[in-house]
Amino acid sequence: MRTQKIIVNDLMQKNYVYYLTDPVGRNFDPGFSPELTPEQMLRMGVFGGKYMTDCADEFPRKWFTHAKLCHERHDPNLNFFGINASLPLSVWRKKGWIYREDPRLVSMVLQILHGQKVSG
Repeated sequence: MRTQKIIVNDLMQKNYVYYLTDPVGRNFDPGFSPELTPEQMLRMGVFGGKYMTDCADEFPRKWFTHAKLCHERHDPNLNFFGINASLPLSVWRKKGWIYREDPRLVSMVLQILHGQKVSG
């Protein structure tokens, strides 16, 4: 696979750069074995449908074909279990789960699933 440069410009990141160096879904660490694909998570209304509304262009279009998204707000009714399973961004920051270089921890995991991420 030819290395592909990705430039991210969304609500949380401006001109953030990373590179796809491996094919989608290949060459993970042997200990990394997610139970759901990004497409399945989005179809299940992960994060009440709000989290990934401004960065769909960064990822494969197929992931969003049947995604349950809500551009206006977090909607617990979109969650597969019908509950509010999210914590405010302030909690994520306080716990150190958010990095200045890549403030979307889940995006980072999705980037890895999309093809190995190497910050530029």
